[in-house]
Amino acid sequence: MTQDPNRIRRFASDYVDAWNSGRPERVAACFAEDGGIVINRGEPWQGRGRVAEMAAGFYADVADMTVFCDDLRVAGDHVAFIWTFTGRHTGTGRALDVKGWEEWDLGPEGTIRASLGWYDSVDYARQVAGG
Repeated sequence: MTQDPNRIRRFASDYVDAWNSGRPERVAACFAEDGGIVINRGEPWQGRGRVAEMAAGFYADVADMTVFCDDLRVAGDHVAFIWTFTGRHTGTGRALDVKGWEEWDLGPEGTIRASLGWYDSVDYARQVAGG
């Protein structure tokens, strides 16, 4: 189903705002009730409760996280949301600058039904360690 690209851009902005709120439930509210995310081919975080747990994990690991939308590509109801997040690792205090993307399938109500998230976990570990 084709969705309005302007509506999708507004949604992406709301998604950034949700992440930057520091509130896991705001991130989860961007997903359909039964929506979910898989990060780097890991285990799925399915349903809003589990999505909130995923976001809480990021907040626990990255103090003062700030998310930026670097680019957005839209093809019907499929979206590539290209992002960067910055902050400090809570364990090491090291500055982080992590780049990645999510591939969204949006539902008719405009929330995320499914997301495949990707980032370079080796680079993330290097930044955490200070290498």
